[in-house]
Amino acid sequence: MTHPRSRKRVTDMKLNFPRLLVSIFMCQLAGIIGSIATYPSIPGWYASLDKPWFTPPNWVFGPVWITLFTLMGVSLYMVWDKGLKKEETRTAIKVFGAQLSLNALWSILFFGLRNPLLAFIEILPLWISIAISMLLFYRISRPAGILLVPYLAWVSLASMLNYYMWILN
Repeated sequence: MTHPRSRKRVTDMKLNFPRLLVSIFMCQLAGIIGSIATYPSIPGWYASLDKPWFTPPNWVFGPVWITLFTLMGVSLYMVWDKGLKKEETRTAIKVFGAQLSLNALWSILFFGLRNPLLAFIEILPLWISIAISMLLFYRISRPAGILLVPYLAWVSLASMLNYYMWILN
């Protein structure tokens, strides 16, 4: 049996489908921008790098990032749907936008410029901005904050991979 209060929440939810699509598209766009810098470097430069033993196979990265960008888009939608009239919502979305830009920039630095050191320096503020986004989103919508946890975990792994590729090469 469900609690009457929780039943009310579910029935009061109205999906703004265009807003959801825009939210997901904006996040996927950051991935597309990053992939433009990434794909040309994979067969040559990236393949030639010494990598740590815990590096996932190349085929894992695409599906993981598509999934993460989708989760990020849903998370963004949940916060945006609370309304832009609130200062805390606008601030959370601005921080989220900054981390999204840093995400795309990392691919440009690592793969486009082929500079693991510069990418590692940049991934630290990226990680911090994701953590701040997650906390700000959580305050507005708990599910929105929780949806960013896998993203932070994956960027934590990416940070370690980036560090070791810089050290090993």
